Amino acid sequence: MNTPADTDATSSTAPRASSDKLLFTPGPLTTSMTVKQSMLRDLGSRDEEFVGHVKRIRQRLLALAGVSQAAGYETVLMQGSGTFAIESVVSSVIPASGKLLAVVNGAYGQRIVQMAERHRIPATVIRCAEDQRPSLPAIEAALRADPGISHIAVVHSETTSGIFNPIDVIGRLVRSLGRVLIVDAMSSFGAVPISMAEWGVDFLVSSANKCVEGVPGFGLVIARREPMLASEGSARTLSLDLQAQWRGLEGNGQFRFTPPTHALLAFSRALDELDAEGGIEGRARRYRKNHETLVEGMRALGFDPYVPADCQGHIITTFPFPKDPRFTLEDFYQRLSRRGFVIYPGKLTQVDCFRIGNIGRLFPQDMEALVTAIRTTLGEMGIQR
Repeated sequence: MNTPADTDATSSTAPRASSDKLLFTPGPLTTSMTVKQSMLRDLGSRDEEFVGHVKRIRQRLLALAGVSQAAGYETVLMQGSGTFAIESVVSSVIPASGKLLAVVNGAYGQRIVQMAERHRIPATVIRCAEDQRPSLPAIEAALRADPGISHIAVVHSETTSGIFNPIDVIGRLVRSLGRVLIVDAMSSFGAVPISMAEWGVDFLVSSANKCVEGVPGFGLVIARREPMLASEGSARTLSLDLQAQWRGLEGNGQFRFTPPTHALLAFSRALDELDAEGGIEGRARRYRKNHETLVEGMRALGFDPYVPADCQGHIITTFPFPKDPRFTLEDFYQRLSRRGFVIYPGKLTQVDCFRIGNIGRLFPQDMEALVTAIRTTLGEMGIQR
């Protein structure tokens, strides 16, 4: 298998497994060997060492978000994927008398709408094109027109396209109008500086297996304590009850139900490696360089990103298919996979596309190697650009 070198002197020295395929995806991601090795032990869920790991993880996550318990914020860890954590918030914090405003410019914003529908939560939806940021005047008009809207939900890095939505501006608007803001920061937290308090974010949701570079197994919610406590009695499920999960963690340091012990050990190590790389700013520099290297190489092959540069984030990049009728994603994907490079199918509704992630334990030389593999693969397929 043709994979690039497994270390990079400009970052943490933790190696990765050279035999693994490289994952250019939105997650799960390529992880370091040391993160994987941290899972090679068993700990009981009630063991004081494990409880200590959980406590430290919760504290460290607050610091990454620029907040603290003293300032009125809490971390809640929730078993399952990031979607579980999103649904935990949506189904737990909006009261029966409340209403949601969902801002949608991709599949993950639409997933929040589906959650509201499933839990019979009244919702107003503001939609815009998948390559465009939402209209701030439209959001303000909707909030002013309907005082019944209590909560607003928006995706920060919409993984459908790779667009960054302006949660700082939206957050300040929402706070000025006295509403509660839920942010899906699934693929941005850990690689994009976020100031929850300054931006007016009340609930921020992410996952272990994204930019912190852990492994799948749990989601995380960083919540402003006041609106979380105000949601007492609003939970519509047992296992996804956000406040009950928080009370359990606060009470004895334990999860209410079986925790993903190995994933939490891996995450603890991944946080160490994030610190070693220079924290969020250091990781963001590497990911931005990955993105720049990818875009430069793909443009040389005739591919332009789908999202305009002024809206494009550095997390994931979407490219429309070649117009050549001989191109099929399945063939393209499998040929790259056999070379050791795994990309991701598209999710756009209007354009056939594929996505390439710039995150995980990947470096600019990996992006160069991927572009080389794409050039060779297109040649084998006889694709004209």
